[in-house]
Amino acid sequence: MPNSAEGEHRKQMSHVESTTTDRLEEILSSADNAAAELRRKNRTTLAGYLTTVADALDATADVLVPIGQRETNLPEGRLRGELKRTTFQLRLFAETVLDGRYLDARIDHADPEWPMGAPRPDLRRTHVPLGPVAVFSASNFPFAFSVAGGDTASALAGGNPVIVKAHSGHLELSRETARVVTEALASVDAPKGTFSVVFGTDVGRALVQDRRIKAVGFTGSIAGGRALFDLAQARPDPIPFYGELGSNNPVFVTKAADAARGDAIAQEFIASFTLGAGQFCTKPGTILVPQGSRIHAALSAAKLPDGVALLNERIRDGYIQALRDLQANGAEPLNAGLDPYGNLPSPTLSIVSAAEVLANPENLLQETFGPASLVVEYDDEQQLVKLASVFEGQLTASIQAESNDDVTDLIDVLVTKTGRLLWNQWPTGVSVTYAQQHGGPYPASTASGSTSVGTAAISRFLRPIAFQGFPEKLLPAELRDNTVDPVFRLVDGK
Repeated sequence: MPNSAEGEHRKQMSHVESTTTDRLEEILSSADNAAAELRRKNRTTLAGYLTTVADALDATADVLVPIGQRETNLPEGRLRGELKRTTFQLRLFAETVLDGRYLDARIDHADPEWPMGAPRPDLRRTHVPLGPVAVFSASNFPFAFSVAGGDTASALAGGNPVIVKAHSGHLELSRETARVVTEALASVDAPKGTFSVVFGTDVGRALVQDRRIKAVGFTGSIAGGRALFDLAQARPDPIPFYGELGSNNPVFVTKAADAARGDAIAQEFIASFTLGAGQFCTKPGTILVPQGSRIHAALSAAKLPDGVALLNERIRDGYIQALRDLQANGAEPLNAGLDPYGNLPSPTLSIVSAAEVLANPENLLQETFGPASLVVEYDDEQQLVKLASVFEGQLTASIQAESNDDVTDLIDVLVTKTGRLLWNQWPTGVSVTYAQQHGGPYPASTASGSTSVGTAAISRFLRPIAFQGFPEKLLPAELRDNTVDPVFRLVDGK
């Protein structure tokens, strides 16, 4: 039987009806009109939109957080921390917009002596918004990767209207968050259609296929993301689809690290893979350790945390099936709580040999979304390079090693597999900052050259344009020689 929180979850979902076809048309038309207005807004105005939304969300925390608790089974402290992250990233993008370096403005003055062999014309390059962006919310971060999350923040920062497709796991929270965002934007006279939210699976597909949508941001499953990606690419005018899909996030432990810090690594690993009941996209789903390791002994003897309710019943059912599939493919139980398949699934560790993984990577190295992880024992440290090569694309990979370990070959393989490579640290906890990279080769994401976290995420929703031979008064402010809106610029290559 589902627990009471799950029953409440289903009751809350029933109160939000799918967006009708007529209403969707109104939303798309308004977004299309808003795109033209937003393109003409200056950076100060765009930054003001973001900070106004952040302030409004902070002011409404006591309303939004209890709704999130009812719908997601997440505790109050987690949700308040996530809301703080959400408003922080809105303000960080406001600072990014004001700074202006994201425009990558470049000015090449005309040069009749250009050594290419022909005169160089006056060329000036900047970036402009793509247009209306569809954002698909995630299940596991109802604030930070949802209605007002990173995709929305970065798209708005770039001057794009946003239409959010709400996630079915937190529909009431999505509706209330959207109300706060919409009212905040209206209070500073943002164009009508700058932000909207829609509901329903079929509506999501229609969004991706509509000619007025110019890009998509998605966080979710490989199957769901791939289906929408294919729709985006099958359009008469294919559009960018920035999907964050699935990741195993392997951890590679050397023999020296095990000998020096085995017990500590085991405890840190348990804390990382059980954080948030294992419902993080950066959960370490596999740890590779030497045979007979201290880590193995510590993991098998450890008292794992108690089970907690997962986000919803569908997530729990999918997790249990994935765990059963893993064990059906040869993974043996190593440690588990009292009820690994129950309503409150207790964390579970399974174990296989390196040889088994090399023979069957497609079934043993799949993401298991929930409180489970796989221990892989290797015989020889040279196997780590072979094991790394059989992983698909990852959001993260981690190396636990000592300073004298030669892991050059391992690093050389992992840089082709992952977007973020960690040294003696753990992947859970993705800092929102300037140098962050949250995205990797497929299936970690559908566009490995982009990030969905950090200030560089704004570049996903911009495109470059060059102006050749234009009079100064017709140029964007950042491209004028005598601009009143100075930004960092590359001028004649300097």
